[in-house]
Amino acid sequence: GTGIRSYGNAFLQSGAKCSHLLLTHTHWDHINGFPFFVPAYNPEYAIHIMAGHLKSRGDEGIQDILSTQMHNPMFPVPLEAMQAKLRFEDFDAGDSFSLPSDITVKTAPLNHPNGATGYRIEHEGAAICYITDTEHTPGKMDENILGLIEGADLVIYDSTYTEEEFPAKVGWGHSTWNEGMRLCRAANVKRMAIFHHDPEHDDAFMDKLAIEAEAAWEGNFVSREGMELIIE
Repeated sequence: GTGIRSYGNAFLQSGAKCSHLLLTHTHWDHINGFPFFVPAYNPEYAIHIMAGHLKSRGDEGIQDILSTQMHNPMFPVPLEAMQAKLRFEDFDAGDSFSLPSDITVKTAPLNHPNGATGYRIEHEGAAICYITDTEHTPGKMDENILGLIEGADLVIYDSTYTEEEFPAKVGWGHSTWNEGMRLCRAANVKRMAIFHHDPEHDDAFMDKLAIEAEAAWEGNFVSREGMELIIE
């Protein structure tokens, strides 16, 4: 999403020269920041971009999708202007693979219009899962998600709607913090980050939601912009 602009600036300051970008899907709110990812314009950097929702559907690959959004008249600078060593890779959601520094990545398909991929990142005995965008079926836990998040230290979960809002949003491809909590508790997850907030939920609404969620389970917390967590 647009947050990649800030990440790009932080990446430049980190001293690292290689980055892997694991994309959940390619709806606009999740890729529109890519043209503003400054390291991609620097030939000293190598960037490996991966997506798991396109290959099995027979759609265009991730390189084509990112290139198309930078075509005139949507954006004045084409993908070809990015001088970093770009590598694009499409895989099937459900695949597992390794990244440098002994990182293991496991994936699973999510329930979202046009497809999406959930990720589990494992390193030095710790596991973090990124589960968005996805819609649950009331009364039925998603077995793909349960298998992916089992025993994780942290699950970052699509909590766009409240339980009261959800019935009117069926088919939109999002879930609730309550469903995320049910999944996490069933899978013995330690903590759950409530995120992908509905833009209609203002700060006062989110403060109230945080109190309710944390009272429901001590593992719940509401994510905030700029939040940093240490997983041990």
